Order: sequence, then structure tokens, then C-alpha cells
Amino acid sequence: MVSERNLSKNVCVVGAGPSGLVAARELRKEGHNVVVFEQNHDVGGQWLYEPKVEHEDPLGRTNVQNVHSSIYASLRLTSPREIMGFTDFPFVVKKGRDPRRFPGHRELLLYLQDFCEYFGLREMIRFNTKVEYVGMLNYPEFGKDLRWIVKSKEKEAEKGVEEVFDAVVVATGHYSQPRLPNIKGMDAWRRKQMHSHIYRVPEPFQNEVVVVVGNSLSGQDIGMELVDVAKEIHLSAKSLDVSEGLSKVISKHHTLHLRPQIDSLHEDGKVSFVDGTSTVADTIIYCTGYSYSFPFLDTKGMVVVDDDRVGPLYEHTFPPSLAPSLSFIGVPRKLIGFPFFESQAKWIAQLLSGKRTLPSWDEMMQSIKEFYCSREVAGIPKHNTHDLANFEYCDKYADYIGFPHLEEWRKELCLSALRNADKNLDTYRDSYNDSEMLQAAYQSPHFTHLGPKAF
Repeated sequence: MVSERNLSKNVCVVGAGPSGLVAARELRKEGHNVVVFEQNHDVGGQWLYEPKVEHEDPLGRTNVQNVHSSIYASLRLTSPREIMGFTDFPFVVKKGRDPRRFPGHRELLLYLQDFCEYFGLREMIRFNTKVEYVGMLNYPEFGKDLRWIVKSKEKEAEKGVEEVFDAVVVATGHYSQPRLPNIKGMDAWRRKQMHSHIYRVPEPFQNEVVVVVGNSLSGQDIGMELVDVAKEIHLSAKSLDVSEGLSKVISKHHTLHLRPQIDSLHEDGKVSFVDGTSTVADTIIYCTGYSYSFPFLDTKGMVVVDDDRVGPLYEHTFPPSLAPSLSFIGVPRKLIGFPFFESQAKWIAQLLSGKRTLPSWDEMMQSIKEFYCSREVAGIPKHNTHDLANFEYCDKYADYIGFPHLEEWRKELCLSALRNADKNLDTYRDSYNDSEMLQAAYQSPHFTHLGPKAF
């Protein structure tokens, strides 16, 4: 539903990564007063590379993390730059920067800094300021205004600050809190174990036997990078039915071995696999993904993280009992992130200003229940609840706010990159065959509407 009411709210945004920045822009555009809290010294979130990880718990088992970013030095984008940009701010090549279509991580950080400067967002951001607590000021009644206490602390300050906001947008990302497998003997294993969260460069693994657990994007990337320095790499995967691209890479390197899941770990360094084989390793790197974590958030149990399902959330964004004054941006995974974050930000901003309204509490809860049920029927584990991998869902979401659907060229370039990576894992970032679709992209309003001078 759409109306023309325009209520200006005081809104707190937690995090100045991609989702937090676009939230700040859309909220301000809608007339709200916005404060963005960012624990680091600059914008970027996950894309703000942090090389110093020596004080971090190697397995990330503590609640307190000093390092937010999980990016390693050599990381390059897995999607072409053309599909990554926000709808009105294309991710174009700039003079003196990384010109590749699949550039290194610093290029995306520079894009986010440009976005921040172009739209004048820095004035809203409090850098080096960590949010320690977000809680309700008054107990909620559905449909009634709810306010939030936010306690924050600047890095060098002795005391924290307590403020009250009309609304809170959580935009803290989900690639920081390591998710670990449960393996027999993990606690007894005396050699080096670490999560990929703190992997940065290959040199420390010189001449080592390394077991890499997990063959997702980071597992494959790190495994391929270690080939030049490690003595042996054993890539342990849930399934030995791997992509053509990974098979090609393994066949090229005699030191890279594909293994099944680990059965158990032993004090003497032995790693036993479920097929009865074993190896003696120096290091185990767990590339086993990340968990959702909101340690600062107190909702009296109205929003919980259960086996990586954040819920209940209507359309992965609004807890029905606390909406729209509490919302989450960037929870869904496996989609073209930036345009989706933008559509989430617009919806939140317009709900807070009264331009739009949400369905009833009952309707939202029913929708969530039906979604959970559909995932169960499809055999999708609970911890993959927010892995959407669905263009149609993005378009359906856009319809809630009259946001444009994903362009066909954006979808096709995404699928083309995925197909290429599946076949040519080690070369897909530098060798591709999508020139026709690329021309369609460059001639679209996304690339032409601002004119050459803006970039």
C-alpha cells in the first residue's frame, strides 16, 4: 500500500559496508535523520582489507572479534564488475585503477568510497565507533511506535554514549563469524587449525601439508593459491562429485588431492577421512562458511539465530513483531547483492516515512511459515534458509516498492560467469565469451544515464 505521509524519523544504521551505505542514502533521500555507526576507520565493511590478524582467535570461537573482514590478499571478485554496481552508480573502470572485469578486492573498496563521496554520505558516519547494545526502550505493541536505546563507544573514548532512535537498521554483514564443523578429535588435535576468516597470504604454509576443509569458492581459491608453496594440499569436500573446472585444476597439480569428509583428527597430526584413507598434516584450514551473529542486539527473543536461520523475518528483512522500526539489510546470500540491498533500503525508508505499509502481523507470519515450509519440501537445510539463488525472488521483492526488475543483461552476465567458472575454474576471471551481452550492458541506462563526466 502507498500513501503520501512523510514522517521524518531518527534512524540508526549499524555498519558502513555496501548495505549500510545504500541504507543511509535511501533513508536520507526519504527525509529521515540518519546516524551510521562504523567500528572501522573507513567505509567498506567486508571490503576494507585488514592484514593484521595475529591477535585474532584462529578458529573464531570467541564472541569478541577484532577483525571484521575475512578477505585474503589475492582475492578477486567472482562476479564481473558490470553486474555489481548499484542501479544508478555503475562500477566502471577508472584511470590508474584495476581495469580487470574481475578485479581485486581493493577496486570494490574504491568503488564504495566513490559512492560515499558522490552522494555525500560521510557526514552521517561515526567512524571507529562500535555499537555495544541495541534494545527496546518500551515494550512493543504491533502497529504502535517503538523506540530503541543504542549504546555505542568510540575507540579512544573512556565512556560509551547512550542514545534513543526511532528505528534501527542492522547492516553488519555475515562473513565475519566463522562457522565450524563438528569433527571428532578437533579439540585434541595439537597442530595448527584456523578458519579461512584469518587466512591472508600463502607464505606461512611453505612446505607444509595442508588440509583445506570445504570446496566452496574460498576453499577452491585458497587450495589453488597454496599449490605454489605447500608440500601437499588435501581438499576435503562433502561430495567427490566436483565441477569440471575443479577436476581440471586437480589434474594439473600433482600436489593437490581431492579427499572426502574428515572422519576424525588425532593428537599425532593424523587426519582420517571417511573412506578409510589418512594423511599427516601440519595445518587444517576450515573454509566452512560463516554464521549470522548480532551480539549487540537484544530483542527479548523476538529475533533469534537458530542454525543460521535469522527469524522470524518477513522477506528476510522485517521481524513482524518489531517492524518497521527494526530491519535487517543484507541477510540473503547467493544473489546479486548491491541492487537487492538497494531495494531493501528503499522499502525500509518508505515504510518508516509512512509512504508504504506492511501487511498485518498474521499475514507476515503466515508468509514466513509458508517460506520455511517450501524450503523444507525442497530439502534445503535450515542453515541455508537465506541462500536464495533466485532472480525471480529479487524481482518479486522489487515489486513491493515499484523498484525495477534486474536487467536481463545483468542476469545473463551473472549466469555466464557461473557457467564459465564451473568449466574453467582457474581461468574464468580472465578468459570469457560474453561480448554480446557486455555490449547490451554498456548501452543500457545503467551505464549511460549519468553521462561520461560523472565517472
